[in-house]
Amino acid sequence: MQASRARLFKEYKEVQREKAVDSDIQLVCDDSNIFKWTALIKGPSETPYEGGVFQLAFSIPEQYPLLPPQVRFLTKIFHPNVHFKTGEICLDILKNAWSPAWTLQSVCRAIIALMAHPEPDSPLNCDSGNLLRSGDLRGYQSMARMYTRLAAMPKKG
Repeated sequence: MQASRARLFKEYKEVQREKAVDSDIQLVCDDSNIFKWTALIKGPSETPYEGGVFQLAFSIPEQYPLLPPQVRFLTKIFHPNVHFKTGEICLDILKNAWSPAWTLQSVCRAIIALMAHPEPDSPLNCDSGNLLRSGDLRGYQSMARMYTRLAAMPKKG
């Protein structure tokens, strides 16, 4: 557990340094628990998520970085690789392709890349996956844009 704490403190310092450089990701450590983090990520440009800000919850195991963090969307998102109700993310690096070389920051970058390049063949959200697999890109994009507007954009007025 001591090694994971040391690693997380190192990542915390790195995040503080990177803040100005990477404005697409805002990682915040819980004040009372280094094993709980949240992130705000910006939806990638030229996607239905553009303009949205999505909140992620990180739960870090005591064996980190040997085991991956558990990450889920707190913000509702219409995406084939995100479970609509739980926010669970289907991403290989969070499962069997994890490497201790990954950091919380690089996990956020991988999630942003997944938002831009969904994998409809391993869907957690079957409705979203089916739209993409059937070639209904327009239907998928309009649903994803609608949920982005409803859940991930600041309310005006």
